[in-house]
Amino acid sequence: MSSTNISSTTLYSWRERPPSYSIKVKTFLELQSSTLYSDGNYQSRRFSSGGYNWRMIIYPKGNENDNGSGFLSMYVEIDYMSLVSAQADEVYADIRFFVFNKNENKYFTIQDVDSKPFDTLRTRRGFPQVIQLSTFSDHKNGYLFDGDHCELGVDIVVTPPPTKWEVVSFSEKLHYPKFSWTVKNFFQIKENSHKSNSFSKGGRKWVLKLYPKGYSYSTSDNKWVSIFLHLDDGEILKEDEKVYVEADLKIEDPRRSSHLTRKLNWWPEIAGTSFGWAHFVSLADLQKSYLDNEDTLNVEIEFKVVSATKYSSSSSATSSIGKAPKGLSKLTLRK
Repeated sequence: MSSTNISSTTLYSWRERPPSYSIKVKTFLELQSSTLYSDGNYQSRRFSSGGYNWRMIIYPKGNENDNGSGFLSMYVEIDYMSLVSAQADEVYADIRFFVFNKNENKYFTIQDVDSKPFDTLRTRRGFPQVIQLSTFSDHKNGYLFDGDHCELGVDIVVTPPPTKWEVVSFSEKLHYPKFSWTVKNFFQIKENSHKSNSFSKGGRKWVLKLYPKGYSYSTSDNKWVSIFLHLDDGEILKEDEKVYVEADLKIEDPRRSSHLTRKLNWWPEIAGTSFGWAHFVSLADLQKSYLDNEDTLNVEIEFKVVSATKYSSSSSATSSIGKAPKGLSKLTLRK
């Protein structure tokens, strides 16, 4: 274990007892890929410890903004509203981060010697250089095991915290990943938006929306066709629930020579939001290359990754401060 940039005020050791909050990642490489679309980090659900709500934040490729390039970076962040609701000017907490090592069957831990203060201006604490990624990613060192699994955790001691879990897994295949939508008589569509039937992929229901004259009513946009992916109206995200979507959205060339495909990467966190392109294709190009002789347009979306989160009924964070929920949350990324 390299001790690069670990100062005399930082302690590292090995421990058998698991952390009070743990994230089990089934495919670390997929976690790295997914964070390209979330500012380089993965943020856990809020969890309660010591009467306050927290998040664990992982930079699987390192936090470049904190001198963490080439390292695994780990932080915790106290919820701002927890401090406000408690009318606390400052909270001190002992923070210890954990990385499981299967070779040792123990956790490598890193912590500051002293408790660290948290307040409304200093909500995040952690280590930009926990383990060098070259060391962490080498399977013979034991931090990645059973394929590409790993476990990362944290202890936050304000008062003794209860145990909670968050499990992140990435499966290899998504059954029936494609959805095809045939839009007939394109130029006879009168409504501003045209919606597909609801379809299920990755345990969620979705719809595609097409805007034949562009998403907005501006003169410049009516020369474009807009296409967006939506969660179906019946899909209700739980409080603080996130979904990651990776897909290819395509309009087909009826001559099969040159399809137009755009790659979609999205973290919907609020029901009713959508992701897509206001300028997917110009009307001129559509008419020239993508409509058949009967003005039929064929749209296809192929899902590569869809996350699905399962929670027990009592596993959500407290609304402000209070007892920590007990239960299991599971985030599954299906490929």
